[in-house]
Amino acid sequence: MGSVQSYFNNLRGKEKKQEEERHVRANDRAFNLSYNYANNAIRTSKYNIFTFLPLNLFEQFRRLANAYFLFLLLLQLIPQISSLSWFTTAVPLVMVLAMTAVKDANDDINRHKSDRQVNNRMVSVLIDGELKNEKWMNVQVGDIIKLESNQFVTADLLLLSSSEPLNLVYVETAELDGETNLKVKQALTLTGEMEDSIETLSNFKGEVRCEPPNNRLDKFKGTLTVNGQNYGLDNDKILLRGCTLRNTEWCFGLVIFGGPDTKLMQNSGKTKFKRTNIDHLMNVLVLWIFGFLFTMCFILAIGNAIWEVKEGSVFTVFLPRDQGVNAALSSFLSFWSYVIVLNAVVPISLYVSVEIIRLGNSYFINWDRKMYYPKNDTPAQARTTTLNEELGQIKYIFSDKTGTLTQNIMTFNKCSINGKNYGDLYDFSGHRVEITEKTQKVDFSWNKLADPKFAFHDYSLLETVREGNPEAQAFFRLLALCHTVMPEEKKEGELNYQAQSPDEGALVTAARNFGFVFRSRTPETITIMEMGEKVTYELLAVLDFNNVRKRMSVIVRHPNGKMTLYCKGADTIIYERLDRSCKKLMKVTTDHLNEYAGDGLRTLVLAHKHLEENYMEEWTQRHHEASTALEGREERLDQLYEEIEKDLILLGATAVEDKLQDGVPQTIEQLANADIKLWVLTGDKQETAENIGYSCNMLREDMKEVFIVAAHTAEEVKQELQYARRMMCPESAEQPSVKKCRAGLFWLQKMETVQDEKVEGDYGLIINGHSLAYALEKDLELELLRTACMCQTVICCRVTPLQKAQVVELVKKYKQAITLAIGDGANDVSMIKAAHIGVGISGQEGMQAVLSSDFSFAQFRYLQRLLLVHGRWSYIRMCKFLQYFFYKNFTFTFMHFWYAFFCGFSAQTVYDEWFITLYNLVYTSLPILSLSLFDQDVNDRWSFQYPQLYCPGQLNMYFSKKAFVWCMLHSCYSSLVLFFIPWGAIQDTVRDDGRDIADYQSFASLAQTCLLVVVSAQLCLDTYYWTTVNHFFVWGSLAAYFAITFTMYSNGMFLIFTSIFPFIGTARNSLNQPNAWLTMFLTSLLCVLPVVALRFILMQIRPTINDRVRYKMQKDTLPAPPPRRPVRRVSTRRSGYAFSHSQGYGALVTSERFLFKRPIKSRLAFSVQPDGPLARNLPQVFRPIAEELHESQSSKS
Repeated sequence: MGSVQSYFNNLRGKEKKQEEERHVRANDRAFNLSYNYANNAIRTSKYNIFTFLPLNLFEQFRRLANAYFLFLLLLQLIPQISSLSWFTTAVPLVMVLAMTAVKDANDDINRHKSDRQVNNRMVSVLIDGELKNEKWMNVQVGDIIKLESNQFVTADLLLLSSSEPLNLVYVETAELDGETNLKVKQALTLTGEMEDSIETLSNFKGEVRCEPPNNRLDKFKGTLTVNGQNYGLDNDKILLRGCTLRNTEWCFGLVIFGGPDTKLMQNSGKTKFKRTNIDHLMNVLVLWIFGFLFTMCFILAIGNAIWEVKEGSVFTVFLPRDQGVNAALSSFLSFWSYVIVLNAVVPISLYVSVEIIRLGNSYFINWDRKMYYPKNDTPAQARTTTLNEELGQIKYIFSDKTGTLTQNIMTFNKCSINGKNYGDLYDFSGHRVEITEKTQKVDFSWNKLADPKFAFHDYSLLETVREGNPEAQAFFRLLALCHTVMPEEKKEGELNYQAQSPDEGALVTAARNFGFVFRSRTPETITIMEMGEKVTYELLAVLDFNNVRKRMSVIVRHPNGKMTLYCKGADTIIYERLDRSCKKLMKVTTDHLNEYAGDGLRTLVLAHKHLEENYMEEWTQRHHEASTALEGREERLDQLYEEIEKDLILLGATAVEDKLQDGVPQTIEQLANADIKLWVLTGDKQETAENIGYSCNMLREDMKEVFIVAAHTAEEVKQELQYARRMMCPESAEQPSVKKCRAGLFWLQKMETVQDEKVEGDYGLIINGHSLAYALEKDLELELLRTACMCQTVICCRVTPLQKAQVVELVKKYKQAITLAIGDGANDVSMIKAAHIGVGISGQEGMQAVLSSDFSFAQFRYLQRLLLVHGRWSYIRMCKFLQYFFYKNFTFTFMHFWYAFFCGFSAQTVYDEWFITLYNLVYTSLPILSLSLFDQDVNDRWSFQYPQLYCPGQLNMYFSKKAFVWCMLHSCYSSLVLFFIPWGAIQDTVRDDGRDIADYQSFASLAQTCLLVVVSAQLCLDTYYWTTVNHFFVWGSLAAYFAITFTMYSNGMFLIFTSIFPFIGTARNSLNQPNAWLTMFLTSLLCVLPVVALRFILMQIRPTINDRVRYKMQKDTLPAPPPRRPVRRVSTRRSGYAFSHSQGYGALVTSERFLFKRPIKSRLAFSVQPDGPLARNLPQVFRPIAEELHESQSSKS
């Protein structure tokens, strides 16, 4: 009821007061309720039971045509001007409104179900001194709740205590930022001491003062006051709604923000009513048509007044006027009579047909087996049926990275050890062999602790390690020792690793399978199994990773007393610290790193160094002093780290693959060839996104330059953007070229369009989230847009969900282009809602994106089929439908206009009333529906072969205001032919027996027959792809016309219903004359021949891309697509996992307390899911995009 109350409050003008500070008192509902904070219920639906009817009708009557038909219905209730019954408009209008309302209600019911599912989840809440199970929707601000492992976080919580040492909890934030690696949160020591004591927690009366609700995911400021003492709160102590608790048995939290106030919901954006460009265009065209209609009616009304004055008086002798009716009133009434007679220019059937076409094309998407993913049993789904044609006009795609372009699975693919490359397979001739799923894998059965999911194919590496090669063993020893991974072994031999990032997990797992198994750690030791023997190393120091160092080191003492420093990091960082003796090895390793970068792999360089006892004792003393210093601690530690991490001996390099989804590079290439620009908006780190950019061929080495904007002030961001723009286009003006115009209904909408600027060559742009925040401000947004649109590829890193939506809105506002957003997580919802088209991928990160999307499927590669095939076909079909529909109805209406000059402007119809009734309903509806559902200019394989076929849709070439005007002119010409040729042919004509047939009924019968034949011929000309259904509907409609006409004009129907069927014998008397059929042939020839001639001339002089491809399709047979093999990209740039790695947990793993156990505590598995993406280590398989049915069937088997 809260949503209903808020709705009526808004109607009465009540608005919620802007919150400046949140004040929360624990365990005091009365106090917190006094502030009227939102409860924890959420609402993503558009309507409720009270608002559905008024809001839905309001939305539907925003369509000008619907409002027009309502007005027309009111006119038909006036008997003086109505020549048609009121129900002829009322019944179709009610049907259209009802069909649309039912569809909208069904969509909203699904949203309500989703809301109820979330709101009715249960959670333990501390109420009156005991834990009670409550629904999420009943949780209030200030409540203390208990979460258990694998539970979703209910609301935004202040973490109070947990089952873990140091009051830590592990959370998965995939729903917020798309990352599946776990994050660590830590409670205050003060609150952590309460542990899980219900009594202590019930008596807790702490007060929190903090910032008001906002959308900043990475920031939180507040204070906790307990017993008069204040304690600072930051983001590390907050659990956000949308996270999932992992590897933590339990934790308690204090609710700070609930429901709509949570940061997740603040970032989700509002549900918007999406309408296509064609919908907006049709509104404008309908307005034009109204103007044209009223102009015609005004002309005819004036004609009626003139005729009444000059000629009408003659007829008053035997047709006296009604009392009080004069020429002026007659003219006025005839105006409204013609409004009703000529209303066919915008028939109600137009909107019914549009909805049917959209629904049919939606089903084609749902039924497409080539977009079915058998692995997850997931078909493509058109969740919204009103946006299909806009899929054929996309200019900008905004994509998430993690889970959308990638699978979120890291695999250890290759390595270089002591100058030798491992991981590739070669045949007898020395050529590299492609690795597929069928390639034989290395057998690790000799190692009982090996991970069965780990896959590697190069046997030589295992043989090198088992032979006792010292460099190879040192290499894997380093991987087993130099990390911050925490192990868990529930059962003997069943190891699970809790890794700070998937990269670290992949490296430690690789060492595990090659015989160096990380088993356990304490703050002072690390225990590993080396080739079956248990070895414990003393951990002397951890030189942790950070964004400046870009490397990590550990110093350990071997059982024999020898001390060694092991270091891993980015190649550029490690190379600076190598001993001079490594120059030759460094050169060979660099070549290997370039190969790995060419394959888009993430690399690290490994090195080690033996340390002297005396030096180590002295260094350890200085390290202790620096780590306990109150001032300059970080600088002193950095100096010590620099001092010891030098003169290293190079061991080799690793190459880890962030597995792309199948077909991603090929899909991006196809979309680029279709002139669709792809922008990646990701919450991931810069280097990670950059790596994927190169892997997907979005970023290429042949690009002139890739600009990186990473400044921290608005002025610096402006300078970097301007520098990039001037480099790309030195002659570009300082101020953007903005074209201002008016658009929309009644031209009330002001539009600003930033003109495209020509750039020679391809460029890329990478911008960080903190820089993007400044760039999206009002004074910099145009500079950002200009620079970004000059680039072939744009990647935005570390962006919040709201920033994603802001980028989409910026492009929509100033480029006037159709946008599509695609993602798979809750962090993509706001972007999906903001774009014209939202696509959800049902992947690893839940169903939030899918539930908010317009279309959904399982793999990114299906996007090219959705756009290049279904989208393009839907757009062409809709454009053909509208052109033909307006043509046939304008032709139909213009003939009434010409006839008015011959009937005294009396609003008499030129056709039989039954023909008027059935023209749009029966005779012409099914043929155009068959064309609009089945027509193809080229088939799907040619659409993929020539993605340039997609470009005309982006330019609105198939249907626009210009095309509409040409359609009107074509209709005007056809109507002149169709009216005056039969008129001239039948005037003063007699039958073979000498009887006169120049009467109104004979003329009406001949004119309507000619009209139907001509519009059917025009439809045949517009049909490219004939099916049995097309033939049946076209010829069947003509047959139905003649059958119905002869039946209704028969003697029997006249005798039964004399007043309803007055055209007795007209059909058989007029259509059995040769001159009638000659007239039909002549009118058809004169109407169709100019169209054929014009199309032929244009095809010869100015052929379109469609003409060329269709000609080529007739001449050539499309070859089968050749199998694509991965092409190694020669690169001077090496991807570095080290650059994207966040601050490490070195201090945590060396803490004296990190292993303290609480009573009755069992550690949970560190792996998020045994079969999840972190645990699946499968090789990447390169193959062409599966477009054939048999491929999906083979995958299924």
